[in-house]
Amino acid sequence: MTQIEGPTYDTGALTTGIVHFGVGNFHRSHQAMYLDRLLEAGGAEDWAICGVGLFPGDRAMRDDLAAQDFRYTLVLRDSRRPLEARTIGSIVELLYAPDEPDAVVERMAAPETRIVSLTITEGGYGEHPAEDGTPSAFDYVVDALAVRRERGTPPFTVVSCDNIEGNGHVARRSVLGHARARGGDLADWIEKNVEFPASMVDRITPVTTDDDRAMVRDELGVEDRRPVVGEPFVQWVLEDRFTDGRPDLESVGVQLVDDVVPYERMKLRILNATHQLLGHTGLLAGHTYVHEAVTDPVLGRLAAAYIADEAAPTVGEVEGIDLADYGATIVDRFGNEAIADTLVRIVTDASDRVLAFVVPVVEDLVERDLPVRATAFVLAAFATVSATDTHREAVSDRQRGRLDEAVARLRADTGTFLDDETLFARIGADDRFRAAFVAAHEAIAADGVVAAAQALLDGSDDA
Repeated sequence: MTQIEGPTYDTGALTTGIVHFGVGNFHRSHQAMYLDRLLEAGGAEDWAICGVGLFPGDRAMRDDLAAQDFRYTLVLRDSRRPLEARTIGSIVELLYAPDEPDAVVERMAAPETRIVSLTITEGGYGEHPAEDGTPSAFDYVVDALAVRRERGTPPFTVVSCDNIEGNGHVARRSVLGHARARGGDLADWIEKNVEFPASMVDRITPVTTDDDRAMVRDELGVEDRRPVVGEPFVQWVLEDRFTDGRPDLESVGVQLVDDVVPYERMKLRILNATHQLLGHTGLLAGHTYVHEAVTDPVLGRLAAAYIADEAAPTVGEVEGIDLADYGATIVDRFGNEAIADTLVRIVTDASDRVLAFVVPVVEDLVERDLPVRATAFVLAAFATVSATDTHREAVSDRQRGRLDEAVARLRADTGTFLDDETLFARIGADDRFRAAFVAAHEAIAADGVVAAAQALLDGSDDA
């Protein structure tokens, strides 16, 4: 039986210093893991995490974790090395906001809370309150900042850990938009006093399955309702701008920098965009998992060509990083079959993800008159998946209404799929990209995705 290590620190002696919205698998394999490392090293007892859930499924998460004192098992798997496992103890409380909204605000307003962080997905950021009045994370953030201002308590720092270019700026706009909607001068106070550092986060963390829970029980001897399985690789690059102090994160491997934008752009345009390429082409090729798609001899070459020829040229220089090596590392990580990361997971809410990860690459390539064949192929595969009933049923998308309208246009006139600027910004207005998209879509429809990708790689596609 594999040895599993657990916290040697006293979880009962910890104080909440961080309130985190979105206690899903990624947060528990990433930020909570880093804080666990820090607590294990000692001297950081005032930086424990209180999680906050907003959605119906979060109530079960709260109940399950509460039943095991908020501890859970983190398993790191790689098909090429022995697995590693540890019990994580950095989360000490989890509140379900719809059941106890006042408790959430009070926890955030407490002087001990000095950071509020977010993993609420790419589509969770908006500058205006919901029309139905349902509170978002930003409503709670603004409520708590208003209380802290009234009480004379220094404001906390807001840290976005979501995959969005300029996520700190996006979080700032969202908070200020919600504050301005209330009137008064609270937004001005927030603008002057609250820091919103940007961050780049990375660790592939798939959905936990029943097989994972059985593995934790049988191989590790642990009954765990909410284990997390991830890859060994982990990275967190964070701007060193905090309102009221921060934990000693650099001592546990976090990279603190003045400007996270180059690292963020690198990760989103290479790793996340390549995920969308493999997700959509892989589904069309009949694959189920990421490792199957990336080891497909044609789709794997297409992914490598996209990284080298189209993504990397838009990234620019990143201090301390060789982009060719980084791209090769990404492809290698995707080949880790022990993770068994499903293609359906990585294309869930693809409308938001394509807009965040692929569209910015297209915009830069178009502006610089660089090749767009691989990026056009990604959009064409996305359109094909979106128009295929079996895939549509399997993949949820928060922009389903808009996407269905785009598919209806696609069936009448292929290029008009790109006309919704909410989904695709203005990339559809560029004649060269539009023609490449139409050619790729027609090739996939006529020959299948693998043959169409092979033709593109052979240079027989004139787009």
